[in-house]
Amino acid sequence: MKSKRISLILMVFLLAKGVLFGQSLAYKTLLHTYYDKDFPVVYPDQKEILSKAVLIDTREPEEFAVSHLNDARLVGYNSFDLSTVKDIPKTQPIVVYCSIGARSQDIGKKLVAAGYQEVYNLYGGVFHWVNEGHPVYADDNETMKVHAYSRAWGIWLNQGEKVY
Repeated sequence: MKSKRISLILMVFLLAKGVLFGQSLAYKTLLHTYYDKDFPVVYPDQKEILSKAVLIDTREPEEFAVSHLNDARLVGYNSFDLSTVKDIPKTQPIVVYCSIGARSQDIGKKLVAAGYQEVYNLYGGVFHWVNEGHPVYADDNETMKVHAYSRAWGIWLNQGEKVY
């Protein structure tokens, strides 16, 4: 009985720690299941890479319309075609993103297969970006709204105003 109580207290502490002090262990574990370990990621605080890169939003138009990273260009996921990026030099750094990083990693792999040399997946996607306090935009205006994809996926978005 005492062992179960200690386990419960430890679990509550770890969950609280994740909520109070940044990204939860559960979210990190989720991302670990979706991400290929050999596909490079870039973190929101890696400004040197982000400032040089073309930001590519791989979500759908209705998600992009709610909000996106500043100066990002929409390429979509279901309708993605390499012709939408043909103007980007193959040596130009590219950062792809979506809600959590699963769809963007798929598009990133297509870009690498097409010869793009420096492609990164934004770690944690737009959810992690916003959860870390970074701004998103609708048109040219900063907004608090974030498309949460679905109610099930929206649990990972802890900041901003969820839009479904």
